[in-house]
Parts: sequence; C-alpha cells; structure tokens
Amino acid sequence: MTYFRELPDIEYQNFLTDSNSSQSYLKMKNIFLRGKLRDDLQSNFTVFSKYVIAEKERPDQIAEKLYGDPGLDWIIITTSNITNYQNDLPLTNQQLYDNIEAKYGTGKSDVRFYRTKEVKDSSGRLILRAGINVDENYTIPNPDLPGATLNPVEGITNFEYETELNDRKKTIYVLRPEYVNQYIQDMRDISAYGINA
Repeated sequence: MTYFRELPDIEYQNFLTDSNSSQSYLKMKNIFLRGKLRDDLQSNFTVFSKYVIAEKERPDQIAEKLYGDPGLDWIIITTSNITNYQNDLPLTNQQLYDNIEAKYGTGKSDVRFYRTKEVKDSSGRLILRAGINVDENYTIPNPDLPGATLNPVEGITNFEYETELNDRKKTIYVLRPEYVNQYIQDMRDISAYGINA
C-alpha cells in the first residue's frame, strides 16, 4: 500500500533502551494524519463511477483493474470512505454465512422486522411503496375493493437482513482514472506540514 509513502515524516523522541540521549529522535510516518476527499467532490458524480465489488475482490485488485497499479488501493479506500477495512468491505458468501450462523444460530430464519410490499391499484397507480418498516398487522384500504383491507407486509428474517447489509457494501463509488493524478497531488499538498526551513 503506497499510501504510507504519501504521509509526511515526523521526528519522535527515541525511548528505546539503546538510546543514549534525550535528544535522540526516530523518523516515523505520521499515521494519525488522514486526508479526506473534499465534501464538494464527494457529491460530484462526474468525478466518480459506480463500482460493484465482486466476490473475494480486494481494493488492490480493484486499483489494478481501474488504475493499472495495485499500489493505488489507498485511493479506492479513501475515496470510498472505507475507514474500517474489516467492517466496511463486503464479506464473501461463505464468510457471511459463517457470520450469520455464529451470530444467530438457529434463529437465523426468525423474522427480524416487517416491511411493506408495493401496492398498485388496477390502473397501475402507486398506492404504497415497498420497503417501509411497519408492524406485522399493518393494513391499508384495498384500492380496488371498497370496504376491504390489505396487509401488504413481508417478514424479513435475520438472514435476509444481514445479507442486505452486506450487499449494500458491494456498491462503492470509485474515483475516475482521469482524476487520479490530481487526487494524488492534492493528497500530497494536504499532507505537507508547510514548515519553511
């Protein structure tokens, strides 16, 4: 990961046992400095492309595919706002299953919550959109049978819930290749301390 090469060096007092002076310093990378994509660019979709992460695909493989350099994986990570490598990237299907099994055991098929299904009237007009969390007994008037009601809900199991959460992590927005050099230069400018010698 070439990201660390982009970080500035700092001098840190040497507390190692072989140090013979309080004026001895070690040169280290300032890992606490983290660049962030400008907020105005984060919402600019002309700078990004939608990308769906394939099964077992890692950021270095995505960087190789898009930018021709696996060392630019840090660009994939920072521009996609991945701050926790373990939690922000999707699990493989096997990892997901194992995780659900460990978390829920036999309760993986239990209903976690209920949500609406789409309802349209006989003319095709939308009456109720899908995906609204509701109670199990939620009802609406039937648009085609006056006086009747509908119970347009479906139960979402723990397994389905965890799968949906994981599936959302598969879609990221990556920096378009034509902006990579500018992004690298901007990150260098941000990382510079600006101390004049």
